[in-house]
Amino acid sequence: MDAIELWKLQLEQALTEFAEQAPPAANTIFVVGCSTSEVAGARIGTNGALEIGEALFAPLRKFADQHQIHLAFQGCEHINRAVTIERKTAQQFQLEPVSVIPVVNAGGSMSAYVYQQFKDPVVVESVQANAGIDIGQTLIGMQLKPVVVPIRTSIKQVGEAIITLATTRPKLIGGSRAQYE
Repeated sequence: MDAIELWKLQLEQALTEFAEQAPPAANTIFVVGCSTSEVAGARIGTNGALEIGEALFAPLRKFADQHQIHLAFQGCEHINRAVTIERKTAQQFQLEPVSVIPVVNAGGSMSAYVYQQFKDPVVVESVQANAGIDIGQTLIGMQLKPVVVPIRTSIKQVGEAIITLATTRPKLIGGSRAQYE
């Protein structure tokens, strides 16, 4: 098995285990941050590869289709971590598009690949996703709703990239007398 096939299998397994522990609610946003450089064993932002983005996009799209969720892909710091989504997602969640197109050297390989694959892509400044995966320590926390809850899986890396999966939950407010579901 070649490296790219192994990376796809690692991602599929991590997503499967995530869904077992924290099944994503239909019609919510799942944010993806991905350094293809880190997956390949290089320092973030130094060795991006569209072919890695392509390989990892397939299991992510399958996961989204299975759970009827919207995918959002965070770009790199060169576009202020703006997020690539489908226009229908932007409209549904009332997100205003910004004027930028992610490319390999400004946006990252994953976002650049996704922009080419989506039917009607737009880039928005940020989202408030219900869950997500960070592949390569791209710091997706700014794209998640508070309160973030990490989900542990048996898969700790995709390729050489450390992964972190997270879901969110409503804030618990009201103190010691409050009751929660």
